[in-house]
Amino acid sequence: MRKVEHIGIAVNSIADAGKIYEVLLNTLVYKIEDVESEGVKTAFLQSGPNKIELLESASPGSPIAKFIEKRGEGIHHIAFDVEDIEAEMARLKAAGFVLLNDKPKPGADNKLVCFVHPKSTNGVLIELCQGIK
Repeated sequence: MRKVEHIGIAVNSIADAGKIYEVLLNTLVYKIEDVESEGVKTAFLQSGPNKIELLESASPGSPIAKFIEKRGEGIHHIAFDVEDIEAEMARLKAAGFVLLNDKPKPGADNKLVCFVHPKSTNGVLIELCQGIK
């Protein structure tokens, strides 16, 4: 893993949370997109080398809706940038980590992604991200 790619924050409303984070980070939301495979709408902000991804549920049964219902708004996951997502997935699986995906899938911000189950990472959902070239 090369660096923290972003921190994902579950929110009820990207419009409302976006305003808060724009003032907090003194920067603007630079991208909003729907990720249909995850049932989520995302918004990205960048402050220096750091990125924040705001996640709003696109449907009542989505993972983000369930997360907010159970825990409320807040940090949802930490994403790490990897050079070779398939190799990293194999390495983690061999080390005993539970992956939520068998293969990388398209995610937000032009990335291939895979999630590592929080039960194998002390309660933190980890996302692996590789830029699509």
